[in-house]
Amino acid sequence: MRLLIVEDEKRLAENIMQALREAGFAVDHAADGITGSQLATQDVFDAIILDLMLPGKSGKKVLSDIRQMKLHTPVLILTAMEGKETTVDLLNNGADDYLAKPFDLGELLARVKALIRRAKGVPSAVIHIADVEIDTVRQVVKRCGQEIDLSPMEYRILQYLAYRPRAVVSKRELLEHLYDFEWEHHSNVIEAHISNLRRKLNQAGNEPLIETLRHRGYRLSQEASS
Repeated sequence: MRLLIVEDEKRLAENIMQALREAGFAVDHAADGITGSQLATQDVFDAIILDLMLPGKSGKKVLSDIRQMKLHTPVLILTAMEGKETTVDLLNNGADDYLAKPFDLGELLARVKALIRRAKGVPSAVIHIADVEIDTVRQVVKRCGQEIDLSPMEYRILQYLAYRPRAVVSKRELLEHLYDFEWEHHSNVIEAHISNLRRKLNQAGNEPLIETLRHRGYRLSQEASS
């Protein structure tokens, strides 16, 4: 999953980015509202963490830009402004959640994960696909009850496909949602990770879980996702 942080307080932004990356997210950062709005409206992020008091353009205006473009990306607002009227106003203007400063990073992480699950239509932190179990909190994958040792990127690919169980997901979409702007793209990196992921998932002779659709992308097998 890929996140955008729009926050002008450098140290706070760095702390949030570090925590999110350690939790397995790809993260991009904007330090002002104008850049934040430009990035947010590219529609490549799975959630946005947005400060209200920003130079250039306010967080409220950035939120308005996102919703005017009919983008459904979940947005969590960070602000030092408090009060019931502020909360109601933000939610009425399209925010999905609200966290007042100072806040606990663990709570921020939990709220972001919950927002992404709700946006993907996943009711629980544990996803079941046929005989595969994905615990998105502990980042543990089991098949037929046996834990499978996946690399961080293999896990992220499987989680992304699990959030879209019947969709064909292109290589470009995976690159956009699993890597941030600073990453230097290599043409065959997704194929290599998919190959390793498929081998690990199928090592016990189970039914293939991931299909490759030539020139289109990847999909969890229809049988597995039913």
